[in-house]
Amino acid sequence: MNHRRLLLLSSSMVYGQDYLGHGADEILALLGHNVSHVLFVPYAKVAWDDYTQKVRTCFEKWGISITGVHEAAEPGIALENAEALFIGGGNTFLLLHDLYKNELMEPIRNRVRGGMPYIGTSAGSNVAGPTIQTTNDMPIIYPPTFSALALVSFNINPHYLEPGPSSQHMGETRMVRIREFHEHNPQPVVGIRESSMLRVDNSSIKLIGPQPAKVFRAGKKPLEISPGTALDFLEQ
Repeated sequence: MNHRRLLLLSSSMVYGQDYLGHGADEILALLGHNVSHVLFVPYAKVAWDDYTQKVRTCFEKWGISITGVHEAAEPGIALENAEALFIGGGNTFLLLHDLYKNELMEPIRNRVRGGMPYIGTSAGSNVAGPTIQTTNDMPIIYPPTFSALALVSFNINPHYLEPGPSSQHMGETRMVRIREFHEHNPQPVVGIRESSMLRVDNSSIKLIGPQPAKVFRAGKKPLEISPGTALDFLEQ
């Protein structure tokens, strides 16, 4: 996996900013000057055309054209010829279901491991890990398996939250849920807070953005990771 170029955002929207506004600089840095067209996967939502148009409007401001993978006569061929890939947020179970249904899992894995830039937001970041078992979404549809793209060797929990000091919520926290995950699964989990993201360049992984992240490993205390910190140790 040493040819990877990924940007995994916690979310596509941050309060007070336009769609993808908080990640614009990093997205453009990832794509560079050679990418003029991006293939978009809208499978995490139902209204594919509307979702694709929203993304198209955003990227066109940057001089980059967008094609929805559902608009292509042969999704596999569109992926084979793609300069870069963006998988948007929505429901992770629905996204994974349709990726398997359209036989895109292995082609995506091969292209990204070969160096094609990959952008994921929320559900699109979830499917970059080994499994989707640390998503926050409800299982509204059954994918054939929870196994995902495994573009990184750790799971992701986007939109990571911890209760505030005055919270009276008595339900399980994200930390408790991730601890439950580690009672049955070995891989680390990175909780990415809103407005932050992970940048993966070959074997280098760095936390980008204003918010710290939380790293969970089975049998160990959680680690609070400051912005700009390398997370390469998760894959060693």
